[in-house]
Amino acid sequence: MTDDPPPGRAAGDAEPPDTPPPVHLAPDAPAPAVGRGGRRRDQAIALGWLVAIWVLLWGDLSWGNLLAGLVIGAAVLLFFPLPPVTFGGRLRPGALLVLAVTFAGELVTASLHVAAVALRPGYVPRGAVIAVPLRVRTDLNLALTAEVVSLVPGTLILEVDRDRGVLYVHVLDVRGPEDLTASRERVLAVERRVVRAVGSPAEVRRLNPELVDRRNHP
Repeated sequence: MTDDPPPGRAAGDAEPPDTPPPVHLAPDAPAPAVGRGGRRRDQAIALGWLVAIWVLLWGDLSWGNLLAGLVIGAAVLLFFPLPPVTFGGRLRPGALLVLAVTFAGELVTASLHVAAVALRPGYVPRGAVIAVPLRVRTDLNLALTAEVVSLVPGTLILEVDRDRGVLYVHVLDVRGPEDLTASRERVLAVERRVVRAVGSPAEVRRLNPELVDRRNHP
């Protein structure tokens, strides 16, 4: 299969020397390779997240937990290296604050709900597993959204389908279809807050496809 030459140029003519070849990237294509400085920056960000998760799991902010988190995080990055996940987003302090405050509120309300279910005499809660397709399918968004959802009592990530960008979530105390819908909406709300806090402008726009379609078709 051959490409036809553009108008005004013969088939044997060479490309102009100063014209770079076109690059076409799919919306969810992996990011280009980064240099040593970018790699170190990504490792530092990953180490910071591992330390934060370690402290959250222990539930105690202390120098001992911070030091242990640094050691464990460094060991994980050294002995269990994962494919590089480049950070092409933008840190937004306001959205980060919203993410943290909302997470703290959900942590308290979910803990009270689980405690009430556990202490209710004779009540047997029903659980369910739901599939939630995310709108931003990058590895970073999948990991952050899954971690935030798993840290809230009553919800647990059972599996992550990386290829399709789907989270399989176990939810507690399901009484009807409306509870399943509400659980999906809560996971998508977590994704929205995560992307708005650390995502790129293109990823933020992807959360509102109707706005993009409105711009393209006024």
